[in-house]
Amino acid sequence: MKSVHLYIIIFGFLLSANIFPQDVDIIPYLKQIESGNKKDVEVELPSLISKNPDSPSVLFLEGVLTKDGEKALVTYSKILDKYPKSKYADAALCRIFSYYYAAGEYYNAQKCLEDLKKDYPTSSYIKIAERDIPAADQTAIAEEKGSNQITQENIQKYKFTIQAGAFTNSQNAAALKKNFEDNGFFSETKDKVVAGTTFRVVYVGKFEDKEEAENFLHVINREFKLDGRVVDIP
Repeated sequence: MKSVHLYIIIFGFLLSANIFPQDVDIIPYLKQIESGNKKDVEVELPSLISKNPDSPSVLFLEGVLTKDGEKALVTYSKILDKYPKSKYADAALCRIFSYYYAAGEYYNAQKCLEDLKKDYPTSSYIKIAERDIPAADQTAIAEEKGSNQITQENIQKYKFTIQAGAFTNSQNAAALKKNFEDNGFFSETKDKVVAGTTFRVVYVGKFEDKEEAENFLHVINREFKLDGRVVDIP
């Protein structure tokens, strides 16, 4: 299913991208990534950036190759701030939507979808994003009660955890999980597929009440230099 979603997104790039002579054609690189040759593109990226420092397309390619979800978010946001009319601006906004949705920040994800519809009404990514965003009532239920996949033990005892990060690179997620475990903290990871992008979400700790979780959150954010948040146990 993941490969089908990825194909849809790459196919969307090919349909929506109007290649202008003043910018770089990154479609061959996107095709390489789709074909599993991501490392080859990573090798070429520094040269592309050096030769084309003001290219929004190269900036988008950099975001696609960025393994840390939060750093990729900064790159995509830069495209929207500096190049809102560029051919990959709507794709960048869809990627931001994907990050927020994977992180469980449904309000921000919904806002991104609204901006996508308003600023890029003909974008092929609107339908892709709409398939993933929950209805308002579902969002409220998810935020108040957590996932319906919580085990009976957790329902009876543990209610909250800390969402420490969301990564497109499983090795980065595994490294953070191991760091927590090496320091004596319970940690687990779960995959979440949003708009064709798979995120590995890292959680740390289990708590019976929200106040306990909030107190632990301050410690985790400070000690590990994170920007985590308290969430219901997924």
